[in-house]
Amino acid sequence: MPIVSALQATARGSVHRDPGSCVCGAGTLADRPDGTVVRHGDTVAKAHAPGTDPADLRLRLTVAAHPALAGVLLPPLRGAAAPLHDRLVTFWPHGTPVDPDHPEHAPWEAAATLLARLHTTPLRPLPQALPPMRGPAKAARALARLGATAPGHPAARPVRDAWRTLPPWARAEAPYEHARALCHGDLHLGQLVRHPARSGPWLLIDVDDLGIGDPAWDLARPAAWFACGLLPTEDWTRFLTAYRQAGGAPELAAPDPWPALDVPARALTVQTAALAVSKATEAGRPLDEVEVAVVDACDRMVRVPTELGSESAK
Repeated sequence: MPIVSALQATARGSVHRDPGSCVCGAGTLADRPDGTVVRHGDTVAKAHAPGTDPADLRLRLTVAAHPALAGVLLPPLRGAAAPLHDRLVTFWPHGTPVDPDHPEHAPWEAAATLLARLHTTPLRPLPQALPPMRGPAKAARALARLGATAPGHPAARPVRDAWRTLPPWARAEAPYEHARALCHGDLHLGQLVRHPARSGPWLLIDVDDLGIGDPAWDLARPAAWFACGLLPTEDWTRFLTAYRQAGGAPELAAPDPWPALDVPARALTVQTAALAVSKATEAGRPLDEVEVAVVDACDRMVRVPTELGSESAK
């Protein structure tokens, strides 16, 4: 049985004792190599990527359900993952996502406030031996995908060159020695939902990359978008101001956060560009305007090493 069909059946079974009597159906929210997600009623079932470490996932689920993270992370409906074929499945309450068709309503302040609360959560009450935040590993996977799908694409060269300018820890080739805070690891607006649906507060979802790491990584994607000219100044200002006001990590709440943001923002720029080139190649289409912008940013990072974190981006 294909994973989507099996996951839909599992989601129905988690809601109804007699799944065959159900007439409300199930909808597929995402079907990607790194995760398949379906919704059935108010329940969301996620099949995590093949090879997901069960011990690490168990720790991440424990953190998401911990009282110290109430109001920050969406808690799972179950405390343990269930096996399905070669995948691990987790169950979550359904929430209302950010509307991608109305960027003017994007909850930048809420996202920043949630990150500040996450980054300043005391680690002592949480499970010991939490895994590292997987942001650098995710960036490395994007470069591996580029090498597998588009090694000869003209845009691949500046992306690879920019990748080589990053320090080993940002390429997941060495541990980050200064990791000290709980981090989301893959922050973007698709990682926020309102729960209860529509009327509830914004919460962070998706714990696959959650762990101990550098808080700057969680701010790096919007920082990279801003530096590449893809995020308006007013939105970046709203985001950064809200993070500061919520008492986030001191180095990011400083008047000039770019010394802390520079390497993670560069890494997220390279990751975004690598995925853009890979997806365009797989679809047999040229790069669009946004994709060209992030590839151009990689080229500038190599030619002008101070470009991304320049004075204009502060």
